[in-house]
Amino acid sequence: MDATPSSGNKVVPVLVILLIVASFFLGSFYTRVKMLEKGITTSGNTGTVAGAGTNQPAAGVKPQVSLDQVKNVFKQDVIKFGDTNRKLLLVEVADPSCPFCHVAAGKNPELNKQMGGQFTLVADGGTYVAPIPEFKKLLDSGKAAFAYIYTPGHGNGEMGTKALYCASEKGKFWEAHDLLMTNTGYDLLNNTVKNDKTKSQELADFLKEAVDPSTLKSCLDSGKYDSRLSEDVKLASGMGVNGTPGFFINTQTFAGAYSYKDMESAVTEALK
Repeated sequence: MDATPSSGNKVVPVLVILLIVASFFLGSFYTRVKMLEKGITTSGNTGTVAGAGTNQPAAGVKPQVSLDQVKNVFKQDVIKFGDTNRKLLLVEVADPSCPFCHVAAGKNPELNKQMGGQFTLVADGGTYVAPIPEFKKLLDSGKAAFAYIYTPGHGNGEMGTKALYCASEKGKFWEAHDLLMTNTGYDLLNNTVKNDKTKSQELADFLKEAVDPSTLKSCLDSGKYDSRLSEDVKLASGMGVNGTPGFFINTQTFAGAYSYKDMESAVTEALK
């Protein structure tokens, strides 16, 4: 009996198995690439999803930037304050719906406590010094320039960021920022507004202490900052930031809700 046909029959299943194995590894490689594009790492016991706003201090690789890149931020149509010729340039990449952005803002002590002992504010008996109030002090004292860039670190911050842009028009960025960074603001953005443009009235009413509600609603409904948000995201991505919060102190970068204590040496160095 000719053995060739039976040999051929054996070869076919082997080829099928090899194709299946190859497809599996190619699929795994593709998945890994997509995870990295989204800022998801699998190192450690639990992994870190930077794109979901859960990155903590020392999570992932710090992006490297040049001073020209940082200065370029202040040339863009972003929310910015201060004299850009100052020695100290501060940039925050944030999402007002991001829990760790709230931690860094220091206006939501309830959430700080929930995030763990290392984030409990000094005022509440902890050791954490929120960096944003310290940045504001440096800005107000004339020692620094500050820029705010949006990127979707948690997913529900689009309307909140548009409100910040609208408030900035009226010179009320910080007033609106501090309201949104409260526990009530966090709940509003994540559980009520959730990027829904039809919720502009609710958002405007919440921020009435900062901006006239009718003016703010009109600005939100106009869509005038829709494209600005996408430009912010591109700018942040170009600087190597995909999650929130991310901070730049001149060229030194801090990917996560670092305590200001960990940033202070970079500030001191920049001011020399």
